[in-house]
Amino acid sequence: MKIKIKRKRRLTNKKYRTVKITASEVNKLRKTTGAGMMDCKKALVEAEGDFEKAVENLRKKGQKVAANRADRDSSEGAVLAKVNESNTEGVVVSINCETDFVAKNESYLSMAKELAEIALKHETLESFLAADYKGMSVTDKLTEQTGVIGEKIEIGDFKILKAPFVGSYIHAGNKIATLVGLSAKIDNAAEVAKNVAMQAAAMNPIALNEDGVDASIIEKEIEIAKDQLRQEGKPEEMLDNIAKGKIKRFFKDNTLVNQDFIKDSKVSVGNYVKSAGNAEITGFARISLV
Repeated sequence: MKIKIKRKRRLTNKKYRTVKITASEVNKLRKTTGAGMMDCKKALVEAEGDFEKAVENLRKKGQKVAANRADRDSSEGAVLAKVNESNTEGVVVSINCETDFVAKNESYLSMAKELAEIALKHETLESFLAADYKGMSVTDKLTEQTGVIGEKIEIGDFKILKAPFVGSYIHAGNKIATLVGLSAKIDNAAEVAKNVAMQAAAMNPIALNEDGVDASIIEKEIEIAKDQLRQEGKPEEMLDNIAKGKIKRFFKDNTLVNQDFIKDSKVSVGNYVKSAGNAEITGFARISLV
């Protein structure tokens, strides 16, 4: 005779101790993490009211989302430039996301500005990513926000610049930002540096001057020039001399100090700075998402 035994079904749904979650606690978590109200309430319930554990739960959610979106393209975002109070150091950094919708969100821009302030205190990307952001590292904050927003959030680029005077410019829409260094803190240094920074943003120079252009780029441009001349039927023995002239034009169009100044095309950018106060451009940094 067979005896049938009824097995008790195990409860698989995790039960949480009943804890009263107040609106102020949810709001505090929302302000700390940037997560939505419902996500914050859920995290607090799962953490049984433990605030730090709720933050950790949201961070773990971000790690999972980040892993799933690792291969996504994060070509949108905000590019910001910051300069210290003495105008001797500056940083330009891009905080990237996947969509323009997120990039224009006020809370996202607020976070990006806070990150730029932190970035100003660091000389390497590694140091910046390890820096403290309200009790967690910048890396952890980016991971957390990936979970909160549901998009890949990362630092796309990071550049610093030091000079006797550093000025900055952020183009409308936060898609391009530049830094420019001057050799001296002249009377109108802020205006001059901003004008040159605007030039760098608009004209996208590949180097400060001829010396900064990579040799491989020069060789490539010479070959392109020679091929064009051959197609025009120019004699082979004349190609080198004519190509040299074309390279000079290339330097004029693509190096910052040699470019025509956009506010006065009769002078080069380098000469504009010299005439403004006997100073020179020592360097520039540019990051663009367009």
